Amino acid sequence: MFNNKRILITGGTGSFGKEYIRTILARYTPAKIIVYSRDELKQYDMQKEFNDGQVGFFIGDVRDRDRLTMAMRGVDYVIHAAALKHVPVAEYNPMEVIKTNIYGAENVIHAALQNNVKKVIALSTDKAATPINLYGATKLCSDKLFVAANNLVGTDRETRFSVVRYGNVVGSRGSVVPYFQELIDENATHIPITDERMTRFWITLQDGVEFVLKNFQRMVGGEVFVPKIPSIRIIDLAKAMAPNMPIKITGIRPGEKLHEVMCPQDDSHLTIEFDDHYVISPSITFWSREDDNYKKNNLNEIGESVDTGFCYSSDTNQYYLSNDEILEFNKKAGY
Repeated sequence: MFNNKRILITGGTGSFGKEYIRTILARYTPAKIIVYSRDELKQYDMQKEFNDGQVGFFIGDVRDRDRLTMAMRGVDYVIHAAALKHVPVAEYNPMEVIKTNIYGAENVIHAALQNNVKKVIALSTDKAATPINLYGATKLCSDKLFVAANNLVGTDRETRFSVVRYGNVVGSRGSVVPYFQELIDENATHIPITDERMTRFWITLQDGVEFVLKNFQRMVGGEVFVPKIPSIRIIDLAKAMAPNMPIKITGIRPGEKLHEVMCPQDDSHLTIEFDDHYVISPSITFWSREDDNYKKNNLNEIGESVDTGFCYSSDTNQYYLSNDEILEFNKKAGY
């Protein structure tokens, strides 16, 4: 579906954007992939890898609606990956995160509607489900904006908006695996763990890319897609990576949870289970469209409603990674 299409990625110089572009170029012949981001140095470095003319670079901030609208001219598909994501930083700089994660989301929606973009997928996070920190709260607002945007399309546009929500990406910038590896390489005296009970959902970067690609084909518009992925105990990660280093409990950081949720219990009446993923269907009805059956997607996959009270949480997940599996995931991420 990506052959001869124009694709724009906001925040495209990040870990996801780079892997997504590599995957698209290996499998398809897009007309153009546009990287939209505000960091000129990262774009300059990225151009060294992608210099064959199929990838274009557009300096701009998602806070700038006019610039986004210009960048999306003639674009078929948009992935919205731009965000401020660091949980403690967000607690100390709330308005900056709100400007990017909420106002930026609204600008992406406006620009996509103005240019009649066919499909938009916004990347979300497990922290958006029952959020306790500002980052999660802003991403929940963003998710709600993208779902409700399907009600703005009317009958004269074909644009559809959906959301992909998943957990911690192994080895992504600022995540725990490279941090632990740096400590190991420096022969640190210990590995810090905020709480020995802490668990997280775990996914490789490539699996995240594959999930987004598949959901462009699946999406009807208005869904929140959630993959079925394993959980990990952070203390197990430390022991797997540094079995001979002592562990020091440092206490939970500002805005940090013990466990993460991707399908909240309060959304169980909206949640549909498929073979390898869940869909949280919209809580609102789109006035401009006939009732959508979210139990059957555009790939003709069939899902079933979950039980009342169902909650998909990292601590009650049925699949936890073993030490060997942890190391295999790290190896895939280059660690």
